[in-house]
Order: sequence, then structure tokens, then C-alpha cells
Amino acid sequence: MSQPALQNDRFLRALNCESVDVTPVWMMRQAGRYLPEYRATREMAGDFLSLCKNTELACEVTLQPLERFPLDAAILFSDILTIPDAMGLGLYFETGEGPRFRKQVRTAADVEALPIVETASDLSYVTDAVRTIRRELNGRVPLIGFSGSPWTLATYMVEGGSSKDFRRAKAMAFDTPEIMHQLLDKLAESVIDYLNAQIKAGAQAVQIFDTWGGALSHAAYHEFSLAYMHKIVKGLIRENEGRKVPVILFTKNGGQWLESIAATGCDAAGLDWTTDIGSARQRVGQQIALQGNMDPTMLYASPNAIRAEVGRILESFGTGNGHVFNLGHGITPDVKPEHAGVFIEAVHELSASYHRS
Repeated sequence: MSQPALQNDRFLRALNCESVDVTPVWMMRQAGRYLPEYRATREMAGDFLSLCKNTELACEVTLQPLERFPLDAAILFSDILTIPDAMGLGLYFETGEGPRFRKQVRTAADVEALPIVETASDLSYVTDAVRTIRRELNGRVPLIGFSGSPWTLATYMVEGGSSKDFRRAKAMAFDTPEIMHQLLDKLAESVIDYLNAQIKAGAQAVQIFDTWGGALSHAAYHEFSLAYMHKIVKGLIRENEGRKVPVILFTKNGGQWLESIAATGCDAAGLDWTTDIGSARQRVGQQIALQGNMDPTMLYASPNAIRAEVGRILESFGTGNGHVFNLGHGITPDVKPEHAGVFIEAVHELSASYHRS
């Protein structure tokens, strides 16, 4: 079935370093707890995982921020841990503790027992949501699909949940690297299948969230994180519906590896707030686009301070193309929705002068 033409494609154009009228903007976690309507829908669903697995409600919360704000992209409402859950580890969420797994992956036998996820049979609720969201968007803005990176997924699987020091995951990587590589390889194969299924279902760009890559040393990052994201980039469908499907890699605290990230063949690198976007642009030129990178806690500040920081980041990037404005990580739960609105409007208003020929 043919899809309606995109009414606003500036997000995709910016990822391809093409000309735009204003800098496009979206927010990581833009569908989330800072919105009262999201909290109401989540309560209706019963819990977070039930919300992810309910096609109609996942579509509803994906679209909620677009009803409030003139965002330039929608992002699929899901979770990065759907793949380990589909591998049978028993994902659940502990109040105040974040995600937990009933089973952990600690031995070679544990890794051997893990299946490679086949999205069509194991995660059909995700692709059903993608198709439903695309239909309901009706060409308003592009839809972003996503996955966690193999290293990030592995940390949760080995630790059994969130961690401050990743002692078990790092011990496995350093003591028995062959076991960690086997795990990461299975995860990379699963992510390739998962993202390609999202693209076939209608995702028009995809992002890989490498949330914990920045916890690694220089050598370990390249061996245990970037190598597997590189493999994924090479395995992805790069054109669908007659258009290029851009790939964004986001390693939190990964600004020091920007050149290596650009060399993977991705189309854009996400930057957190610890890297100056102007110097990042000097380092990679037009090789890739850059996404980011306002500190999310800036949204707790006054509207005037938010506008000033948006202006500072735009000035740092400078004139020309290849910038998608975003936060340097996800929007946090206690932010006032009105402050998010100030941020988004400021990006569009203040960026216009940087795109006049």
C-alpha cells in the first residue's frame, strides 16, 4: 500500500545534510512522563510494559507530543529492552529501581541458550505499532524506529538490571571476552532483524541508543560497542519507499570517538551535552549530520534561559545544513510541558537565519 507524501521532511533532509528552512527538532523520550496525558494513558494500560505491547495505546502516546508541539519527527513508543525480553529473560520494572530481569546471563551456557530474536514472531507487537503509527501520522512527519546497542543491552542482561559500575559486564568482557563477543554477536544479529522489520513496517529513520558505551575505555569501546554497531549499520536496509533510510548512532559520553562513529557508515551521530557541537562539526565536516545537544536539565530553567541556550547551540553549529536539534539525552519526568514548548519554538524561530542562502 502506498504511503501519503510527507508534509514535513526537514528531519530526513537534515540527516542527509540537505538544505532545510529551519533546523528540525525532536526530543528523546518526547512521549513520556512529563506529559499528563501520557501518565493517564499509562494508568489505563496498567503498567509500562503493557503500554508498550498495546498497539493502539502505543500509537496514542507516540502521537501525544505532536498534538502539543510542532515537532519534526515522531519516535516509536517502545523500550530498548524488548530484545532481551523476547530472548526469555523476563523483563519487569521495579518502582524506583528501573528495569530488572528475572534471569541473568552470566556463563557461556547462558549465552548459548539465548535465541537470536526473529521480530516477525517474537516482537510483532512492535511492528504492529509502527504500521499503526504510520497510518495515523498520515504523512505529517517522519517516524523514527530504534533499538538499544548490543553493548547496552548486554549490560542489562549480565547485571540483571541497571548498574552504576557495570562490574559483572566488564568482568565478563575482560576475563572471558569470547563469551561477551558471542553474546554481542547474537544481539547484533537480533538488532539487525529488529530494525529491518521496523523499516519494512514503515520506520523512515532509525536510531541506535548506545546508552552505556561511554562507560568503556577507549580500546574497550571500539572492541565491545562500536564494532557491533558498525556490523548493524552494514546489515540495515538503507532505502525504502523510494527514499533513503538514515541511521543515527547515539553513544552517551561518546564525543571523544566521533571520528570513529562517523567511519561506521551511519548518517548522523547523536551528541550529549558534554561535547561542543561547533568543535564536533569541525571534526567531521559534512561526513555525517549531527544531532543534539542541549542539556535536558536546561528545561528546568526559565523560558529566557532556555531560549538563550538554544541560541548559543545554534551559533556554535553555525550556518548550513546537517543539524538536527535535540536534547543531549532524554527529557526528564518533572519538566513542565510549557518549557518543552518554549524549547521547540525557539529552535524553529532562532534557526531560520542560519539557513538563508
